[in-house]
Amino acid sequence: MSRMYVLDVPENEGVIKVAGADPGNEIEKVGPYFRITQPDEIAIDRRATGCRHAVWYSALAGLEHSRVAQHDKDALRVVDR
Repeated sequence: MSRMYVLDVPENEGVIKVAGADPGNEIEKVGPYFRITQPDEIAIDRRATGCRHAVWYSALAGLEHSRVAQHDKDALRVVDR
């Protein structure tokens, strides 16, 4: 199970919107964060989010029993440990 957290701020709205478009992702609000959970791999395309690079690289707030497989100018991929 892959699980990541994104801070609930207007700058991260595109990340949540793109993650929410994937029917395999479950998104729930946990305190000031959104928790994104996926049985397999969470994959988010940066260009689809509309995020500029500075926002993109700061969007990931935390992981739970997961690891980052890719976080570059193209995509963020989070996988189960």
